[in-house]
This record gives sequence, structure tokens and C-alpha cells, in this order.
Amino acid sequence: MVKSKKKFIDYVSKGFEKGWKHIDASLVTSDETLEADVVIVGSGAGGGNTAEILAQVGLYVIIVEEGPLKTSNDFRMKEDEAYSMLYQESASRQTRDRGIKIFQGRMVGGGTGVNWTTSFRTPETTLNFWVDQMGVKGFSESEMSPWFEWVEKRYKIQSWSLPSNANNSVLETGCTRLGIGWGKIKRNVVGCQNLGYCGTGCPTNAKQSTLITTIPGALKEGAMLISKARAENFEIKNGRIISLKCLSMTKRGNAPSKKFFKIRAKHYVLAAGGIGSPAVLLRSKNKIFNPYGIVGKRTFLHPVNLSGAIMPFEVFGEYGAPQTSFSDHYIDTRLDLNKSGFKLECPPLQPMLVATNLEGHGKFHSEIMRKRPFLQVLIALQRDGFHPESIGGSVFLKKDGSPGLDYTVSSYVWDGIRDAFHVMADIQFAAGAKSVSPVHRDAAIYKSPKKAKEAISSLPMEILKARLFSAHVMGGCPMGEDPEKSVVNSEGTHHEVENLSVFDGSVFPTSIGANPMESIFAISAKFSQELAKKIG
Repeated sequence: MVKSKKKFIDYVSKGFEKGWKHIDASLVTSDETLEADVVIVGSGAGGGNTAEILAQVGLYVIIVEEGPLKTSNDFRMKEDEAYSMLYQESASRQTRDRGIKIFQGRMVGGGTGVNWTTSFRTPETTLNFWVDQMGVKGFSESEMSPWFEWVEKRYKIQSWSLPSNANNSVLETGCTRLGIGWGKIKRNVVGCQNLGYCGTGCPTNAKQSTLITTIPGALKEGAMLISKARAENFEIKNGRIISLKCLSMTKRGNAPSKKFFKIRAKHYVLAAGGIGSPAVLLRSKNKIFNPYGIVGKRTFLHPVNLSGAIMPFEVFGEYGAPQTSFSDHYIDTRLDLNKSGFKLECPPLQPMLVATNLEGHGKFHSEIMRKRPFLQVLIALQRDGFHPESIGGSVFLKKDGSPGLDYTVSSYVWDGIRDAFHVMADIQFAAGAKSVSPVHRDAAIYKSPKKAKEAISSLPMEILKARLFSAHVMGGCPMGEDPEKSVVNSEGTHHEVENLSVFDGSVFPTSIGANPMESIFAISAKFSQELAKKIG
């Protein structure tokens, strides 16, 4: 809830009024050819960061973004507007089998504009795995620490000082009573009004997304932003990219039109995310981009399962900072047991978000919605990619050229999902829940820990039975030093095409076991500084 009646200034819009370079590609009436030093595809955590760093060394940068340019005056905390306007496929993107719903931003600012501001460094165990098992160089904890420090300063990542909302407090209370370790989440916010509607865009510019930080930083240095433009494919000659073909999106922004333009540049950076970046390479249809069939493979999610509880007090989980508390206890204690492990957090509980993602229908669904003010929800982020069974998913192209994702949930991860259902129910009952219901098609509402435990032990862990979600897409262009096992090297440069780089979460060789925004910030900063030295 807003603390004051302070009027918030939409200074991003004012910047464009003063002359920042921007083209809305949906309004372009004729084919064009543009030129730049560097073209960056995507404006989220990887693209925004890269744009500012390269523009600051005097390079002329063009940023291509498929989504629309929307600013704080457009963010009205209305779910029906935000999901269709700011998310891929109107927040209905899902895996090919419809078993995992995927939330991804599609706007200038990418996922940083609609995420919940949760900021974690890449866990040391993940970095060690990449170095020891995946052949990545330069990614030890000591080597990455300066980049995390740089990112935390640039994006104002800091501890959250206000009390947690009731939804997060249940996680804290339940963990404390069970002797389970938990901690406070750092957030990239300044002057946050604690509204709780971070997922619909920040109307006060408190969220330090690339929309209000590094994209303006690049534009102030003379960069150009092109919105509503889909990077279609690369044209290559003599082993180098000579142009990027882009399709203008329709005015609604939900599909490409027949209008196109080209951009010629010295260097090209893909930063369109774990589905978008592989898709551009696949659409380019040249074997040089994918000689060993690696592109789009080993694409990882954090498959997320949920547990709902009805508390004896009002929760109103739509209000207050959405994620402020977490527990890594079930990652730390599962590693030595060779289990997937999972991170525990809480989601925001806006009415439409709850109504469209609850399991069940009819009377069952109606009963939970009536009790929504008392509803508390825990989520478990499954750590995937660290076991021989965990091969992740594959990006593919649909008939219209848009990307999709095949994703097989391994038995290794299914075991983690059942484990998480047990743990979340125990925490919720320990915090005083009157009843608990795993979000699973065959589950009921259980009023005792014993009943919940018995039911969870017998529930079938199958796709389309357990309701799964993810907001984190990683991999698809994995980094490493072996060209037969990776798409880019440990500096993000394509193994076969010297003027092509990938600076986003698609370079992760596995999932990371934590919300990935800060990791993408850090990796893209590291890569961009190295690239600036080469071509700046």
C-alpha cells in the first residue's frame, strides 16, 4: 500500500520527449537498412546491461526489442492489462505438452520490468559445477565476486528493511518452529512503496529494472532503441554476420507483420533469453551457427510446484513486497544425498494470478477463491541440470517461426517435487495453517499433517497432474571451451562466428538453483567489459 500521495515522475518518457532515439517498428511504413557498431537483441538483464557498457566506450549501439516500450505511466496495477501487454504470449506461454506454464517478460526491460525484484548471487556450488564438470573458465567464486559487487552497486541491490507481508511471514514462522534455516531476500529497489504489484510493472520507478537504469544510460550515450521488432535471422558471408533481418510487429505487438528491415553492424549480441536467443540462431538456418546440434538443447527451467494453505488470519498476499524470505535448507541438505534440491520462496497472490493458476474447478475452485484473503502459498524452485538424468529441454520452431519449448521432467526432479510437497505442507501446518492443499489435480484439502503426508505420498508425480510453473529459463546456448558441447566460449563469443556473442541466461550450462536476474547482470557485465576492450 502506498505510504504517501507523492506524485511520481515518468522520467523515461521525458527522456524520449527530449530526444532519445527510439523507433516503434510497428509504425514503420517502408523497408529500411540501418547501421551500427553493435546490435543487441533484447533489452532485459543481459541486453540492457550490455547496451550501457558498450555505449559508454563510444560504440554506436542499436537495441532491438520484440516487446513494446511502456513506462511507469502505463503501469496501472491492473492484471488484465499487464499480462497481455508485458508478457510473452499474454502470460500463457507453456511447454509443448502444456505441463509447465512459463512466465517471461516481453517489453523494453524484459523480465526485469515484471519480475519480483528477487536478487541472489550465483550459488558457489553452481559455479564450482560449471568449472569442474562443464569446462567453463573464469567463473570461480573469487573471479565472479567483483562482478556481483559491481552489479549490486549499479542496480541498487540491497537488504529489504521493512517487515515481511503475512504471506512471507508464514514461511519464516514455519521454518523457525521446525528448526529450518531461512533468510531475507535482497531486492533491487529504491524508494519502494510496498505496493505488491511488481509483476504488473512498477508505477513508481522504484524497481531498478533495465527500463529505468541501463537502457536510459545507453540512450543518453546516443544509442538507439527499436521496439516491437522481432530479430528474425542473421545473414552470413565468409564466416561473419553481415546483417540482421528484423520483422516489424503488428501495432498490438502480438505477432510479426510482413514489413522488415535490416541492420548492418560490426558485432552482434544476442540477449533475448533462454528461448529467444536460440530461436534466432535456429531461424538463421546456417550450419555454422549450430554445427554440433547444441543450439536450443540443455535449456533449463526451475520447475516450480506450489502448496496452498488456509490460515486462521487474513493474509492478503497481493499486498506488500512479494518475495522477501527464502530457505535454502533443502538445497544444502540434498546435495550430499544426490537429490535435486529446491529453494523455498513465496509468490504474490493477485486475484487473477490466483484464479487462473489454481488447480480444480467448480465448487472446489470457488471454495478456495472465497477464502482467498486467508490463502497462503509456498513455492519450491527445483534445481535442475546437475544429474545425468537432467538433460533439460529443447527449443524448437513452430510453423510461424515463433519458438516453443519441449521439456521432460526427469524422475530425479519428480522425486524433488514430491519431497517439496511434503516439506511445504509441514511448514504451513507448523505456522498454524487450518488446512493445506498441494496444487495437484488429484489432491484434496487436508486438515491435518498426517492426512496431508499420507496423500502426498500416494499422489502420482506426473506431468499435467502436479501443476508446474517457471519464470526462469536458462541454457540453450551453453558456454564452455569444447565446441562440440557448447555454443559459446567462456567469454560469451560464438565458437564459429567471431562477430557474434550471447550475453544472457541462455549461456548457463545448468539451472542455477536461485532466481537468475543478478547472475545474468553479472555475466553480461563481465562479458561486455571484455568485448568493449576488443572492439571499443
